[in-house]
Amino acid sequence: LVALSTFLCFVASSAHEAYAALAGMETGITVLFLLLYLLRLDKRMRCLLWPLADIFNSVIAALFLLVVCLFAIILRTNKGTLAGGVLGLILLVLCLVDAILLCKKIRFNRPRERNAPAK
Repeated sequence: LVALSTFLCFVASSAHEAYAALAGMETGITVLFLLLYLLRLDKRMRCLLWPLADIFNSVIAALFLLVVCLFAIILRTNKGTLAGGVLGLILLVLCLVDAILLCKKIRFNRPRERNAPAK
């Protein structure tokens, strides 16, 4: 919702196209990952480690959001651009939290689970 709000602020304020493009791309990618996890497609398509792809997306999005939103806040051509920049910085924090939580969820050296309880 924050990504969509950021996108709508940038579009409504007639901000630079790069601002709206980044926010729109992040909104689309977030919706695709949400659908992937809701429909359990990550369990069916095992060719890719989906949480790792989600971490990669979150880190790259956070880097791009940092640059774009700082430019939007510094230049602040109007109030919509400023609101989009602030919402984008909130989205940046959420992307970093998502990446950290997913890193904690993925542990490559954990012991394998057993089907039957140990005697």
